[in-house]
Amino acid sequence: MSTRIAVLASGRGSNLHALLDHLDTLGDRRGGSVVVVASDRSDAGALALARERGIAAEHIEPGEKSLRGLLGHHRVDMIVLAGYLRLIPETIVREYPGRILNVHPALLPAFGGMGMYGERVHRAVLASGARVSGATVHFVDEAYDRGTIIAQWPVPVFPDDTPHVLAARVLRAEHRLLPRVVDAVAAGRLRLIDGKVRGSSASGTEHAAFLLESVDDATLAAAIESSLAC
Repeated sequence: MSTRIAVLASGRGSNLHALLDHLDTLGDRRGGSVVVVASDRSDAGALALARERGIAAEHIEPGEKSLRGLLGHHRVDMIVLAGYLRLIPETIVREYPGRILNVHPALLPAFGGMGMYGERVHRAVLASGARVSGATVHFVDEAYDRGTIIAQWPVPVFPDDTPHVLAARVLRAEHRLLPRVVDAVAAGRLRLIDGKVRGSSASGTEHAAFLLESVDDATLAAAIESSLAC
């Protein structure tokens, strides 16, 4: 049975767009389908995109009651946060163990936590002098950006980067990484068991997507080179 996915987004929905395109490309081989898109902002571009694609789109008030009603009504199996700026209630997290994913525009655990989103993240990366940033997809727990990391895709940081330029480079990596990890988790090729990710980094991912504990210097170098071609 195909996994029923809800996508929560607060913005324009570029990661949603990438996810839908990837699942469409997979066709019958995909592990799941997006059955509803929801946002805490009634004017979010993600909602308009969902309606254009014939997917249920709902504006929800922040909080457990509204989210629980949405998930139950659409019989959701898995939740994907794609630029969603609200903390998921603890009760929902406990009810969906290993079934809530988030994408973050940095290499966690660095540059994460409450208030670290959007341009704030990239400004912090540049201010730190870091030479590598990237995208992270992780399971969601009760705290911002602290859940078990599934996969990361690094990108270089150049001396003349601005937050806007770096953000665009990282976003291209997000668009490659998130859809592949979502499909792998939806299909059961990657799982959260006893707080650890079980499965192969090659399952449903490509090139620079890798499990953090398996990264080596050669993988990192290949990932950075690949990011320039995204």
